[in-house]
Amino acid sequence: MHVVATAGHVDHGKSALVRALTGMEPDRWEEERRRGLTLDLGFVWTELPGGGTTAFVDVPGHERLVGNMLAGVGPVPAVLLVVAADQGWQPQSEEHLAVLDALRVRHGVLAVTRSDLADPAPVREDALARIAGTSLGKVEAVAVSSVTGAGLDELRAALVRLTGALPAPDREADVRLWVDRSFTVRGRGTVVTGTLAAGTLRTGDRLELAAASAADGTAVRVRGLQSLKRDRAEAGAVARVAVNVHGVAADAVRRGDALLAPGRWSATALADVRLHGPDDPAAADLPRHLVLHAGSAAVPVTVRPLGPDTVRLTLARPLPLRVGDTALLRDPGRRRIPAGLTVLDVRPPKLARRGAGRARARELETVTGAPDGAAELRRRGLVRRAELLAMGVPAVAEPVAGDWLADPAHWADLRRRLAGAVEEHAARHPMDPGLPVEAARRTLGLPDRALVRALVRTAGGPALEQRDGRLYGRGTRPSLPPKVRAAVDAVRGELDRAPFRAPEAHRLAELGLTPAAVAAAVAAGTLLRIGDGIVLLPGADERAAAVLARLEQPFTTSEARRALDTTRRVAVPLLEHLDARGLTVRLDGTRRRCR
Repeated sequence: MHVVATAGHVDHGKSALVRALTGMEPDRWEEERRRGLTLDLGFVWTELPGGGTTAFVDVPGHERLVGNMLAGVGPVPAVLLVVAADQGWQPQSEEHLAVLDALRVRHGVLAVTRSDLADPAPVREDALARIAGTSLGKVEAVAVSSVTGAGLDELRAALVRLTGALPAPDREADVRLWVDRSFTVRGRGTVVTGTLAAGTLRTGDRLELAAASAADGTAVRVRGLQSLKRDRAEAGAVARVAVNVHGVAADAVRRGDALLAPGRWSATALADVRLHGPDDPAAADLPRHLVLHAGSAAVPVTVRPLGPDTVRLTLARPLPLRVGDTALLRDPGRRRIPAGLTVLDVRPPKLARRGAGRARARELETVTGAPDGAAELRRRGLVRRAELLAMGVPAVAEPVAGDWLADPAHWADLRRRLAGAVEEHAARHPMDPGLPVEAARRTLGLPDRALVRALVRTAGGPALEQRDGRLYGRGTRPSLPPKVRAAVDAVRGELDRAPFRAPEAHRLAELGLTPAAVAAAVAAGTLLRIGDGIVLLPGADERAAAVLARLEQPFTTSEARRALDTTRRVAVPLLEHLDARGLTVRLDGTRRRCR
């Protein structure tokens, strides 16, 4: 299927033309048919010879209904621009063309209607000249009459050529269906409609509803799916679809909401964008308050100029936007389109310091809006893979820890800074040279301790190691003051005579070995701590395992205590230490064996 939107001034025959092309009535409301005036979006379709099915989104042309027109055109890749031969170019012709240009629509056909009432040639030439200066460029033009049928076959052929030139949609893309209608069908429940521009929908799919009425995404399930009023098991882009969803009431879904692939989108209320348009709109000239039209949504925004053509938008409510999205800003009071825009960043940094706006403008000078994973990673340094994908940017590197991606240069700089922080801490705390992992995380401003541990494991650069939740340079040991060193030597002398009779707490205090001093001696490798306040000589655990291996296996705690010539105070934590090291295996509440 292909989807084409109409555009043009009120009463130029858009609805009559699609009615003649399809044999279907696009005006859904009795008032529309009675007044001969399209008020809302209409949807009809036809089979074009050799061109498959083409669906039309018929939009209103009245100046007061441009918001409705934008909701229909926003997600659609091609346009049928209509100008009447007997009236020529009109104000809404100009505004609708400005909309198409702002949205960067590049595919279209011009239909000069009412060619039975006036010579279409002058209007045709004038319209083509105006269109040529926009994103549409050179388009095919056909003179038609919905009354006599003249030119309809030529227009059908032009539409076949138009749809044949459209780029192939990405049916594997993450679904984002902008809602243009929501209603209830008796016996089925809530149904929403929209133009599926990318991705594929299937019955049974789980989706998230990004709605103005809900702060967080509401989980819904696709109960049924229709396209062109036929039930479908699946529908791939581009297509007009009606989706029967379970999990939300119809009155909770409005035009401008969106159905999203779960976990793949992240709504934002802040975006940095680049302006574009035929008149090169200047950021400084924009009103502070405008309306952002994206997809079928219309959201008030506050505009903050950054550079000559870049601004920051603060949205009245979050929208699921991605880098590279096109949208437009509209001034409803003046009924004009100040600018189109391309989204550059949906997770921009805060601008809290003086001069931050100018610095941000310089940073955005080289950002094109084309999703670039490597460039985005360079700008951010660190970012979660899921967050990058939700921004619409491909992940170009493997995670360094968990879901975290890192720019290589930034990662190398972090490792150098980490090594420097470890050295500085060791110099300032010679008895306790190990830098706690949490302190390292705060020093580097990292969001996750796992990143600190990954930095330690990274090859290259200064050697680091982690022990007991602290970071050391390889070979780094505490430098013990003379008094502490003398006390440790005294303990080591006593343990030389009785290797498994650990000194009592009062003896350690008598020697001046405070808990901090003991910790420093353990970190220095001069003592081995096997329990709270219990220290032996380094290697005593392996010597104990060798003694116990000579016992009849299995053995009890009491037998181990006698073999090691020690007390229960030492034997119990020593055996638990041996279990933890894998030197012994506990069989039950009383017995163990050596490995």
